[in-house]
Amino acid sequence: MSRVYKVAQIKKPLEDYRDIDAFKIYVSDMGLLCAKKDLTANDILYMVEEINDFKGGMAENYVNIQLTINGYHTFYCESERGAEIDFVIQRSGRLIPVEVKSADNTRAKSLKVYMETYQLDYAIRLSTKNFGFEDGKKTVPLYAAFCI
Repeated sequence: MSRVYKVAQIKKPLEDYRDIDAFKIYVSDMGLLCAKKDLTANDILYMVEEINDFKGGMAENYVNIQLTINGYHTFYCESERGAEIDFVIQRSGRLIPVEVKSADNTRAKSLKVYMETYQLDYAIRLSTKNFGFEDGKKTVPLYAAFCI
């Protein structure tokens, strides 16, 4: 299991801005997560409609596993108005927000707001869309999350 802490601000060092009372728990094995939720392989492979509310959480969990495997310490950020960045990582001295979408709807107003507020170089958006780069946002397909 992995505990991902909320940070009050996207500033270095992230560890200094974490809220020890606000965190999300992710499991380290997607198979165990699906078994715990009593989901079958067909539910996942064919993305049955009944699990639509759970797809976002599954996608986030999967991305957290990939980021952790690649050695990143993951945090998340949430504004007082409820705008949330799914993950914030540090790579090569840069702070990078990572947004996760379980479908190809990649509109994320919160990502734009955070990029402008903290003047971040770029952001990464994972979704079912193909690779791309637009408006300072790198789009990466979910299946390639390990490449981040």
